Amino acid sequence: EELKLQPETDTNYNTDTKKINLTAADIEKLKDFDYIKRNFYIIDNRTELLESDINAEEFLNMDFSIKKDGDSPKILIFHTHSSEMYADSDRSKGIEEGICGVGEKLKNILEEKYGISVMHDSGRYDVVGGKTQIIGAYERMEPAITKILQENPSIEMVIDMHRDGVNENVHLTNNINGKTCAKVMFFNGLCRLKENGVLNNISSLPNSYIKDNLALSFNMQVTANKLYPDFTRRIYINAYRYSLNMLPKSMLIEVGAQTNTKSEAQNAMEPLADILSRVILAE
Repeated sequence: EELKLQPETDTNYNTDTKKINLTAADIEKLKDFDYIKRNFYIIDNRTELLESDINAEEFLNMDFSIKKDGDSPKILIFHTHSSEMYADSDRSKGIEEGICGVGEKLKNILEEKYGISVMHDSGRYDVVGGKTQIIGAYERMEPAITKILQENPSIEMVIDMHRDGVNENVHLTNNINGKTCAKVMFFNGLCRLKENGVLNNISSLPNSYIKDNLALSFNMQVTANKLYPDFTRRIYINAYRYSLNMLPKSMLIEVGAQTNTKSEAQNAMEPLADILSRVILAE
């Protein structure tokens, strides 16, 4: 049985940042850990999600609002894997053909439609000596992003945008407002690895923001399910830290896969920006 929250009756208010309405029945479903675990999450076999990790009532009452005042950047978008492309990407035209172009689209929508100042970093952390090098990208990303955050203390949220890889016969799309959109997936790392059946913390890769990370993606998923059913895939839970230790409001988002087109990925930014605005600008 899939989790189906009662959809919002009024979805024609995309420029209004009011918070979504949850029914009593919705909240009861969200408080059932077994139900949530089955319907909200995909859990990698290298780790485990525990009941103590998820407190729906607490998560829903956490404040993820950001301040819109001034022209200084409030959100940083970056790409640990900047070389990720789509089915019809022309690599000869540069990185804007792939996930970096999608990040720029999200930046533009957030600034022009929602009045949120965004910085978009186009650092090539998966490139070494002019060649794609995935291994070590997170280690190369962290000092550069840390420096950006130190130089721009106004930034309250970081979004590491990726493109997923799936079987070639999988095409992740949904139709929203007459446009074919790539599906998106929120991603969390627990810094917890299962070894020989025992779950151990990865002490060499600590993250003091795991609860905040889980709560933020939870609120994004709940909001997405209410406004745009079937737009998001289930949240992927993996063992490691990734880029989620940068700030309390840190997200890793997968936009479509290599089987999606550029336009499908770009189209997904309108509903994603709407979802994000409900969470961080909710009144």
